[in-house]
Amino acid sequence: MTRFAAPIAEQIWDMKYRFKAADGTPIDGTLEETWRRIARSLAEVEAEPAVWEDRFYAALEDFRFLPAGRITAGAGTGRAVTLFNCFVMGTIPDSMGGIFDQLREAALTMQQGGGIGYDFSTIRPRGAAVHGVAADASGPLSFMDVWDAMCRTIMSAGSRRGAMMATMRCDHPDIEAFIDAKQDPARLRMFNLSVLVTGAFMAAVKANESWELAFGDKVYKTLPARDLWNKIMRSTYDYAEPGVIFIDRINAMNNLNYVETIAATNPCGEQPLPPYGACLLGSINLARLVTDAFEPGAAMDMAALDDLTRTAVRMMDNVVDASRFPLPQQAEEARLKRRIGLGVTGLADALLMLGLRYGSDAAAAATEGWMKAIARAAYLASVGLAQEKGPFPLFDAAGYLASGNMLQMDKDVRNAVAAHGIRNALLTSVAPTGTISLYAGNVSSGIEPVFAYAYTRKVLQKDGSRTEEEVVDYAVSLWRQKFGDRPLPDHFVDAQTLPPLDHVKMQAAAQKWVDSSISKTINCPEDISFDAFQQVYMAAWDQGCKGCTTYRPNDVTGSVLTVSEKAEPTPAEAQAQAHAAASGEVVYLSEPLDRPQSLEGATYKLKWPDSEHAIYITVNDIVIAGHRRPFEVFINSKNMEHFAWTVALTRMISAVFRRGGDISFVVEELKAVFDPRGGAWMEGRYIPSILAAIGGVIERHLVAIGFIEGEGMGLKADPHAEVTSVGGRGKACSSCGSYEMRMIEGCMTCANCGYSKCG
Repeated sequence: MTRFAAPIAEQIWDMKYRFKAADGTPIDGTLEETWRRIARSLAEVEAEPAVWEDRFYAALEDFRFLPAGRITAGAGTGRAVTLFNCFVMGTIPDSMGGIFDQLREAALTMQQGGGIGYDFSTIRPRGAAVHGVAADASGPLSFMDVWDAMCRTIMSAGSRRGAMMATMRCDHPDIEAFIDAKQDPARLRMFNLSVLVTGAFMAAVKANESWELAFGDKVYKTLPARDLWNKIMRSTYDYAEPGVIFIDRINAMNNLNYVETIAATNPCGEQPLPPYGACLLGSINLARLVTDAFEPGAAMDMAALDDLTRTAVRMMDNVVDASRFPLPQQAEEARLKRRIGLGVTGLADALLMLGLRYGSDAAAAATEGWMKAIARAAYLASVGLAQEKGPFPLFDAAGYLASGNMLQMDKDVRNAVAAHGIRNALLTSVAPTGTISLYAGNVSSGIEPVFAYAYTRKVLQKDGSRTEEEVVDYAVSLWRQKFGDRPLPDHFVDAQTLPPLDHVKMQAAAQKWVDSSISKTINCPEDISFDAFQQVYMAAWDQGCKGCTTYRPNDVTGSVLTVSEKAEPTPAEAQAQAHAAASGEVVYLSEPLDRPQSLEGATYKLKWPDSEHAIYITVNDIVIAGHRRPFEVFINSKNMEHFAWTVALTRMISAVFRRGGDISFVVEELKAVFDPRGGAWMEGRYIPSILAAIGGVIERHLVAIGFIEGEGMGLKADPHAEVTSVGGRGKACSSCGSYEMRMIEGCMTCANCGYSKCG
């Protein structure tokens, strides 16, 4: 029986991928049974299922091929789930009815757990005339707020955390407001934002020319292209968003540019997709294919890489037929084009085993060579499938071979495609692999450098005690097995010390042979100059990347909750603070606080537009160590229709407040409640329900007393939020509460439990 490399790997398997009955009873008894379940399911469509089941099992064994989490968790379970990770939704019509039809489709897709991408460039700008109703348009950002509320509502209903990507063209009249949108910490927290940058715009930036912002035939504004570019860069430098997508390059290189135009990506950016396109993901674990690691003769087993790639392509092609889809349009899009996204993980570990420094010219050359070998094997495997099962239905040889991607393929591949067609329109992508990489023995994630070679995590035991375990990078673990305590060689570099341009070099080397795109984060030091930061994006453009995402620690993404140490604490408070200092954790009380005889507070009046009577919300506070924190809530109204639920809400919220700890999630849960009868516009903002309005009132009180720093900055809603205890730890995971959040491949990922914003 396979042994997991570390307890965290077994925990991830048990929590995320192990097939269990509805009551939680395990059906997969061992990891081998999980692999067997997947292999059997994906072999069912084959003419010789038993033969292919064994071959598929061999590919999965020893974590050599890692299907994406949805496939691992869902294949062979008989459950009505999608095996696709993320979707780009349909084109948004510039009409009220069409916009809300798309909102409904988005909700249905997210309800099944799929992340979604949308291009909001198709909605007329703010202030444009709406003919027939004598009104001005509210603009795309107002509707993005509605999408954001929908996503939080789906999340509050019990689904996994939602993830959305919003894009907007660099020539849309509202692009400046789009760039600035997330500088408001309360706004669009469920979205990643990216600007669709065109080739013409980049040429205008380089030539210092003017740039027109237009919608339809009307030009709304003309400004220097460099001013708009600097605005994008400054926002990204200060606020970590928006990202940049080089959309013309994506469309020029797209094998299917003769039948589709791409204007959006999935939430993490590795899959540029057409309307209703879906991404099906899997990764080859390069770290498992190195022979004689750390020895003079260490090498990538190219024969094994070729064979594994061909098997993986067949497995993923079968997933297209095995999966269900939230919408019929998504199923049809997948059937017509049979897109797959075969990528890699463990690349940095493989380089370490070969003695290559990540970011060096030699490492970039090795990366390019491996990715080229994967691309070639994948395309030839798909041609073989076309001979056996038929090409994808929209295949047209002339159009397909004319794309920029196919023009760089070698003659053998092009001739094979021309002669036989190809089964899968696109085949390669590099997706975020944070969770499956941990599950596979903590190999380095995707094409990222190693983030940390070892770290200590606390493990909660069944008896309530905590033990510590060291989580070690896969390559470092192999080094220790071979060489004991011998110091790591100089070529062992990590993401924290790597120059940003070395990141770009590696991304560009991989991108040359990836027909979709790559999810990668370029980590920049906090003290990088603005000019140097801009050069990272210009280098990404100049070196042929399809997009660029950076992460720079900064004050804006800093501490949200702090523990005051100014006042003299009571003995109980001193004990709690001592515990916090020792453990670096927020203190959660096992018993509720006793209520003093008198409390200070404030009462707020809330007038809901459709209600005859106002609602009055009183929030009382208690002072602990000189710091005010909410203690209880009272909600009252003359409207008897609200009596039962306001009493229930009063009791439940007060009970939560009296337990201590971070209670900002209460605000987020209330603000996420969506009333199917409709919300209301209040003070220029759409509020989805009365409960959401109450949540907003409580939130404003928390800001007023200094419990949270600003609107929308509760831990659950703000992906950049941190809890800082007396011990001064870093970012806290909203799933498990540990302080192990890292920005990897565009996603805030927890090294403790595997949770990530991107799912």
